[in-house]
Amino acid sequence: MDRVILTPGPQIEVTTVRRIYRLFTEDNRSEAQIASALNSESIAAEAGRPWTRGIVHELLTNEKYIGNNIYNRTSAKLQRPRVLNNPEQWIRRDGAYEPVIEAESFAAAQLIISERDRHYTDEELLDRLGVLLRQHGRLSGLIINEAADMPSATTYSHQFQNLRRAYELVRYTPARDYSYLAINRAVRTFHEKHIIQIISQLSTAGARIYRDPTTDLLKVNEEFTTSLSLARCREVWEAGHRWIVRFDTSLNPDITIAARMAPGNTVSWTTTFSRAWTSSRTGVDSRGTTALSSTSTAPPTSHPF
Repeated sequence: MDRVILTPGPQIEVTTVRRIYRLFTEDNRSEAQIASALNSESIAAEAGRPWTRGIVHELLTNEKYIGNNIYNRTSAKLQRPRVLNNPEQWIRRDGAYEPVIEAESFAAAQLIISERDRHYTDEELLDRLGVLLRQHGRLSGLIINEAADMPSATTYSHQFQNLRRAYELVRYTPARDYSYLAINRAVRTFHEKHIIQIISQLSTAGARIYRDPTTDLLKVNEEFTTSLSLARCREVWEAGHRWIVRFDTSLNPDITIAARMAPGNTVSWTTTFSRAWTSSRTGVDSRGTTALSSTSTAPPTSHPF
């Protein structure tokens, strides 16, 4: 299998990203103003969706645009919501691939954001969070980032150790969704099925396979290792779907085989790629994941940005 090197996407997308940074750092435009300007020009964001304040803010704070790859930015325990980890817990590799934005431009954007949020006291942050809770009836990182004149979810995470602690201080408990239990059972079943299928096909081709009984890491002909990653199907917009393929950075296999679950997560599609894989229309983000999107019931192609 050939390795594929991470490269910037189509030039029109690169131009849009650079324009967003220029509008923010040089023209003093807010995230909401930038989103409005792009939408007025019919420039689409990820998967053809309209731009929002939150999407622009994520683009302005994501180090992948200066070529850095960052893992472990979030974590989640069983039956607990996902939380943002503090920067000292992140695992990073600077200069992992070709940057789209100059480091100076990225640093200028971070300075603007940090200066903008610096004046908030704990009480002011919680007051704003309480108002947002009353307006929406619930809270999430996305809701916080989409709200105009609100500090970012990252600010809350840093100031109160994590978002969950900030939620607790405004007496909000996220509702639990137990549907993931059935999906987890299906994922475990398909994982075992695909491991057996992979071993069978490779053995039929004459390969010697060793399966680690603890990690399910496969060693092929004592030459390279491979692991299987199952990606749940997520509905993210009308008639569209998204798959997040997570690379196992602890096992660090030479090749990752990704099996994508079909809508409903009852059957799966399979695709294979190396750990360094991407394409000009499929994004690998700074958390060591690959995002795949589709607007049909067939296996997906990709999404912009």
